[in-house]
Amino acid sequence: MEQPEQRAEGAGPFTTRLTWRLPGGGTAVWESRLARRRGVLAVRPLGATATRHTRADAVALTRLRRLNVIAATAFVFGGALFAAGAAVAQFGSGDATECASIYFAGGLFFNTGGYVSLLQVINAPRHVTGGEGRLVTRRWRWWAYEPTRLDWLSTFVLFTGTLVFAVNLLDSFLRGLTVQQVNRLVWAPDVIGCVLFLVSGHLAVVEICHGRPCVRPRNLGWWIVAVNQLGSVLFMISALAAFTRPATGSLVNAGIADCGTLTGALCFSLGGLLQLGEHP
Repeated sequence: MEQPEQRAEGAGPFTTRLTWRLPGGGTAVWESRLARRRGVLAVRPLGATATRHTRADAVALTRLRRLNVIAATAFVFGGALFAAGAAVAQFGSGDATECASIYFAGGLFFNTGGYVSLLQVINAPRHVTGGEGRLVTRRWRWWAYEPTRLDWLSTFVLFTGTLVFAVNLLDSFLRGLTVQQVNRLVWAPDVIGCVLFLVSGHLAVVEICHGRPCVRPRNLGWWIVAVNQLGSVLFMISALAAFTRPATGSLVNAGIADCGTLTGALCFSLGGLLQLGEHP
C-alpha cells in the first residue's frame, strides 16, 4: 500500500515530528527540538542509504547559537546561586536576608533563561512541507502567542514559573509576617512555581519522546530534559518541606528544604552546562 504523503507524530493535538515525501523522491523529517536547538532538518534523497541534515541559513544559525549560549549560561549561574543560597542556609550563617539576596540574584538569572528559551522557540526556523525539504527564517520577534506548539507551551510555562518564583523571592524579604502570611506570600508562590516547572519539564519530555515513554542515553537533548526534570522534582520536595506549621511556627523539615533546593539547583546548573553543547 502506498505510504501517506505526510505523517505527523506527537501527543494529542501537538505535532513534534513530521515526515513527508519530497517532490523528486525521498523523505524529509522535521523534529521540533532539533529545528529550534540545532537548526537542522533531516533529508534522505531517493536511493540514498544515509540521511543528511539540511541546515537553516546563516542568520538563523547565528541567532540560535547566541540565544542558546545566553539561556544556558543563565541557567548555569541561576542554579549556582540557588545552590549557594541553600548552602548558606544549611551550613553557613543562616542569615535570612543574606540567603534571600542570593536567591533573588539567582532568580533573575532564571527569569532570563526562561524568557530566552521562549525566544528560541519563537524565532526558530520553520519547515516547509511539500518543498525541497528546507528550513526558512522569519523576521525577529520578541513575543508570539502559539499555544498549539508544544515547544512554545513548554517554554512559556517555564518562563511563567520563573516569574512566580520571583514573587516568592521578593516576598521572602518581608519581615514580621505571621505564619499564615508566610505560607500565603512566600510558600504558596514557591509551590506554584515548582508545579509550573514540573509541567514544563513533562511537556519537554513529551516533545523529545514524541508522546511515548522513552530513554535515549545517546541523545544529548534527552539528558538535558531528564536532568532539568529531576531538578524540578527536587525543587518540589524542597517546597513541600518548607511549609510552616501553624501550630509550632517551624518548617516541616528545614534540612530537606535546604538540601532539596541545593541538589535541584545543581541539576539546573548541570542542565545549562549540557545545553551549551546542544548548539547549531
